[in-house]
Amino acid sequence: MLLRINQEKCQGHNRCHAIAPELVNIDDYGNAHEREDGVVPPGLEVKARLAAANCPEFAIDITE
Repeated sequence: MLLRINQEKCQGHNRCHAIAPELVNIDDYGNAHEREDGVVPPGLEVKARLAAANCPEFAIDITE
């Protein structure tokens, strides 16, 4: 599973980081970036889906 954050859509709400800090970093401007090239480790798939579902800008894409 891959998690990708669209930088053009991200508005820095940081809900994804609050839900899945293991998968998302926040930069100095408050924008989210995927960790580990977006690869979701086994056992964190539910958190990845939850992070995507809670993004108000729909900036997170999940590829399985």
